[in-house]
Amino acid sequence: MDPLTHGIVGATNARASLSIKSRGVVAIAACLAGMAPDLDVLIFSRTDPLLFLEYHRQFTHSLVFIPVGSLLCALAFHPFTKRHFGFRSLLLVCLAGYGVHALLDACTTYGTQLLWPFSSARIAWNNIAIVDPLFTLPVLAFVVASHVRARRWLAWAGLGWAIFYLGLGVVQRDRAEAVATQLAADRGLDALGISALPAVGSLLIWKTVIETQDRFYIDGVRVGRQARVYPGKYVQKLDVERDFPWLDPASQQARDLERFSWFANRYLGLDPARRDVVIDLRYSVAPDELAPLWGIRLDPDAAPSAHVEYVTGGRSPEHGRRLIEMFFN
Repeated sequence: MDPLTHGIVGATNARASLSIKSRGVVAIAACLAGMAPDLDVLIFSRTDPLLFLEYHRQFTHSLVFIPVGSLLCALAFHPFTKRHFGFRSLLLVCLAGYGVHALLDACTTYGTQLLWPFSSARIAWNNIAIVDPLFTLPVLAFVVASHVRARRWLAWAGLGWAIFYLGLGVVQRDRAEAVATQLAADRGLDALGISALPAVGSLLIWKTVIETQDRFYIDGVRVGRQARVYPGKYVQKLDVERDFPWLDPASQQARDLERFSWFANRYLGLDPARRDVVIDLRYSVAPDELAPLWGIRLDPDAAPSAHVEYVTGGRSPEHGRRLIEMFFN
């Protein structure tokens, strides 16, 4: 999720679960600790464009790293908080903030390595978008009210809203998947897998992906009182031998392609407009469109040691208007 949401939820958790004076200092420390795991974005390379994909949501987001990350935050904050409360209390505050970060991220589609170093699996529960104001703003309102009015129960209410909303996301995800299952049956598709991925900003609009032997079928689904389908398109699954017959399996580009496939949980196809670009099908602004937010470009003339190029796109005003229309129509 976005860093602001992580900070707000971390501060809310600390306010609700801990009875410590200096509420403002507690809120700031827990907020910063809640955002701290995303400092892994500072791990990048100017020569390896996919390095940041490997390390973002890796060890800093692992469940076994939570005590270590909390301790590091407490050590960093202690010089500024020691006049207000002791180190043990600060450690509990940081644990309350840091500890919820990875679990929140696992609720999104991006994928989080909760079980690192025992497993490199990218866990994604797909029950909330990375950015969702309907989740963030009520929690913010509750925690601010809790501090202003000095009432801890308001912070508990904020946590209650967060848990309720995430649970509602599970219900909506399952409803969208049920619609996609019926779509697959109506189309006579032999589905190998069906996923529903939340669109930006709410639990109302979903991207559904129906996987068959050789294709991904992409549709938009509005899950209100009654479901509404926005028929999309299909794309051929990536077939390296067919799509890139020139690619040397021992080359760096081939290794990068495998890394990108792992990152995208195998949701790969070719960009319809750029046949040298492999796209991550999970993300687009309009859920029924094949307008990827990111991908990698392979070059047949590149040296064996050359990396792929990381490319972005898919953020046109037209796609944004399309998403807004789905919300209100």
